[in-house]
Amino acid sequence: MPTPTKGPRLGGGPAHERLMLANLAASLFEHKRITTTVTKAKRLKPYAERLVTFAKRGDLASRRRVLGLISDKGIVHELFTDIAGAVANRDGGYTRITKIGNRKGDNAPMAVIELVLEPVSPKQAVVAEATAATEKAAPAAAPVAEEEVVEAEAAETEAAETEAAEAEAEAPAEAEAEEAPAAEEAAGESPKDAK
Repeated sequence: MPTPTKGPRLGGGPAHERLMLANLAASLFEHKRITTTVTKAKRLKPYAERLVTFAKRGDLASRRRVLGLISDKGIVHELFTDIAGAVANRDGGYTRITKIGNRKGDNAPMAVIELVLEPVSPKQAVVAEATAATEKAAPAAAPVAEEEVVEAEAAETEAAETEAAEAEAEAPAEAEAEEAPAAEEAAGESPKDAK
């Protein structure tokens, strides 16, 4: 829930403020970007993001709740089809406020509020596509992978048996090689001991 607003209401009364926010939201969804005062943009941001959240749900009850606030069916249809699809992967933060300086006539601080329709991050979009492709290919590759695992295990077993056979063949040769110098040393030591 957004933080309650402080200060006087926009437009003077509560009904006028509700209508102003509904009209600002309708203009935002229709044009994707509007220029307004900073105060109105800050009040519009949570209101518009809540309506986008309803649009992402996409059910009939959500559509009727939004139609209760925005009376133009064409704009509500655009919100539920185009905008909700564009922000489907985004978890909040559907709008962006950019301050653009002061208005010429009354020096009021102005801002541009726009919908953020680009992907969350180009890298994340590519990663999501790759993950989806991997998951799609995984069921088809599962039987092949099992066969490869069985073949790999068989190859490892054969390699282990070959290594064991080679080790056994080398062991007697190494033992003989170790015994020969030991025998020479023993023969060399015995004459010395005799003296």
